Amino acid sequence: MAGLGSELDGRAAQARGLALSVRAERWPIRGGFTISRGAKQEAAVVVAAISDGTHTGRGECVPYERYGESVDGTVAALEACAQRVARGLSRAELASLLPAGAARNALDCALWDLEAKRAGRSAAELAGVGSLNPVLTAFTLSLGSPEAMAAQAREASQYPLLKLKLGGEGDADRLAAVRAAAPHARLIADANEAWRPEALEGLMACAASAGVELIEQPLPAGADEVLRRIERRVPICADESIHDRASLATIGERYDAVNIKLDKAGGLTEALLLASGARTLGLKIMVGSMVATSLAMAPAFLLAQDADFVDLDGPLLLACDRIPGLTYKGGEILPPPPDLWG
Repeated sequence: MAGLGSELDGRAAQARGLALSVRAERWPIRGGFTISRGAKQEAAVVVAAISDGTHTGRGECVPYERYGESVDGTVAALEACAQRVARGLSRAELASLLPAGAARNALDCALWDLEAKRAGRSAAELAGVGSLNPVLTAFTLSLGSPEAMAAQAREASQYPLLKLKLGGEGDADRLAAVRAAAPHARLIADANEAWRPEALEGLMACAASAGVELIEQPLPAGADEVLRRIERRVPICADESIHDRASLATIGERYDAVNIKLDKAGGLTEALLLASGARTLGLKIMVGSMVATSLAMAPAFLLAQDADFVDLDGPLLLACDRIPGLTYKGGEILPPPPDLWG
């Protein structure tokens, strides 16, 4: 379906048959979504589209306030690239034009999509990924009371892998309540930087008792040195502490896995390189995303083919999605239709 926001007029320049347009959209979230930083009722996304008059490539991003991003700022950053796009901007040149982040992600994914459509080949083939297979995604439980999260877990019984949003105080009870409500589900958890160092080992023990397989970003980025010195009873995944390949040098021996998100990395191009670098260091890989539509998930689906954990359930959290969108069956995501992306 069409985006649920008003189109923002952008500077669309044309040369060599290429034009860039930028659109901000808002998509309602079904029932709202809460993490340790707060709650929201809608997903605010920005879509970049590049057209040659015959083919159009699209990319979607989610500006994130945690990283100093806003919808207006992202739209402005993309519109400022219109002349360069019109002159035939390449993905390699884009890496020097914009920093890693949401704006570069939207434009990078649009360039991939356009290249695939012009070549009559899939983006997966162009990226050297090969044929795409269904992947299992986590289904996210919004942060709430132990009772509320247990109820969410019971309602999500069709999903074999659940992801718990945690918030610090009360997390031991949340973990126990969800495990009791979903005794057979696999569990991963995301603290979104909300744990305190003095509570870390106790909460790790609770997570281990609940059978949690992975914990994302328990401590704030830049304040996680203690992770190097403790026994990690559950593998710990860097999220806010990892963005692009440059971030790999800073996580040292503190993490066992990295959560690669296209919005952080600045697009599929950098994300593929980041995944390769992480594997070289022996790190496990999670492919994640913000709450967004299927257009944002489709490029990440390529990266998910070789991931240890996948968290691309954004469209399942929305009140409605794009048409065509991704197909979800019993916790698995099927390969994206060409009319959606790639």
